[in-house]
Amino acid sequence: MGVVAKQSFYNILSVILAFAIGALNTVVFYPRFMGEELYGIILILLAESNILQPIFSFGLQHAVIKYFSAASSKKEQDKLLLFSLLIPLLIILPSGLVFFGNYDQIATYLSTQNPEVASFTYLIFVIAISTAYFEIFYSWSRVQKKTVVGNFLKEVYQRVLITILLLAYVLQWIDFNGFIFGLIAGYYLRLAIIMGYSLWLYRPHLYFEWPENNKQLWTYILLIFLSAFGASVIIDIDAGMLGKMVDEKYVAYYKVAIFIAAIIEAPGRALLQIVSPLVAEALNKQNHKELASLLKKSGTNLLLVSGLFFVLINANIDDLYAFIYFLNGKEGFALAIPVVLIISFTKLFSASMGCLNNIITNSTYYYVVPIFSIGSAIAVVVLNIYFIEELGFIGAAIATLIVISCFNLLKLLFIAKTIKISPYGKETLYLLGIIGGTYILFSSFSLPFSAFLNLGIKCIAICLVYLAICYQLKLSTTVNQFLETFFQKLRSTF
Repeated sequence: MGVVAKQSFYNILSVILAFAIGALNTVVFYPRFMGEELYGIILILLAESNILQPIFSFGLQHAVIKYFSAASSKKEQDKLLLFSLLIPLLIILPSGLVFFGNYDQIATYLSTQNPEVASFTYLIFVIAISTAYFEIFYSWSRVQKKTVVGNFLKEVYQRVLITILLLAYVLQWIDFNGFIFGLIAGYYLRLAIIMGYSLWLYRPHLYFEWPENNKQLWTYILLIFLSAFGASVIIDIDAGMLGKMVDEKYVAYYKVAIFIAAIIEAPGRALLQIVSPLVAEALNKQNHKELASLLKKSGTNLLLVSGLFFVLINANIDDLYAFIYFLNGKEGFALAIPVVLIISFTKLFSASMGCLNNIITNSTYYYVVPIFSIGSAIAVVVLNIYFIEELGFIGAAIATLIVISCFNLLKLLFIAKTIKISPYGKETLYLLGIIGGTYILFSSFSLPFSAFLNLGIKCIAICLVYLAICYQLKLSTTVNQFLETFFQKLRSTF
């Protein structure tokens, strides 16, 4: 796990930095500089673009990770990489003709509740192309066991870009149209950077031939495409549906709450960037012992770290939103406090599963992935329609909780029955007790100081108590080694 621990550490730093910058954008700059309505428009457009992205990438980024290490020769690897670049064009080009040939009708449909969206609908298509090819080139670097640069571009770059554009907007260097054009240009600059970096790591020769396993490839990417599309729907359909059913400001409140809860999945986003190629290698070599080890360690480590973030966020939620109000002066955001707790449970459950999804995707059982994804996508759309109408934007969070929990359980049962491995053990029970106990303890009392001071004091206390218990129980060798190294360096410094 050496390569995993090292790159995951740098990736976690990138994700933490990304969330810090994203927090400024989400709770300060957007509300103050642009207002909830225009912010809501941006969120709606990017959410719908994210739904379109997996259609354009067509599962090729996953195919590169699964089949690169299994290729019989460098020539076959090179043919696979070229295949991953050309196939999306078969979808993008005809889709572009349909999209722009019927632009007015599509724009009108997407802007039923919020007419302002119609003027910027083109962003959905243009950004989707950029993000699709970014993911494909990023997978090139991931199979070379190089994830830090790509993860930085994926997590930090786009948030810095938005910060720069928001500052330009408030200084009146650009208007809202200029903001949209700058966003598009920034996304394509990011694509150019990852393209150059991936080609620097590995430059394939051009072979205009089908890979030897092209039939298997086509089957795989078709099924993974259906899966990725379904997964994208689950992630972004709530904002898209809210955009058609409620005012833009409520979309903004909801997405801020989702952003806060998403901090819990930060360790997973960092760890799984490097674990995924290792899972593919273990499967290709039929190394069942290594596979079981990767699953158990990733599940324990992610639950431990994500559990800490869960407690830090939810035990301080009132002070956190009081601080948000202090920063942006907007009271409405506090309406979404229940959304934070609801979504936090889904993030924690998913984190506890470790790299289980990667195992299913890269195994011979990948054919079940679209069944799970399409089923969950249909379920979340149906439940969103019902719960949003009944409960407003909080209903969207409840729909997400129900769907994610049910389908996560199905995945766990499937892996336990087929591959006979599990991410859970006695450490899981200990961690659940620690998470629940510290949450109840620290959420049961409040401090009489300012929100900022309250957050600082309680966060330090939570970290000390939580990590001390985990360390003493030796629940994770990786985390214990990290803490020992950290304190050794701290002592040597002072």
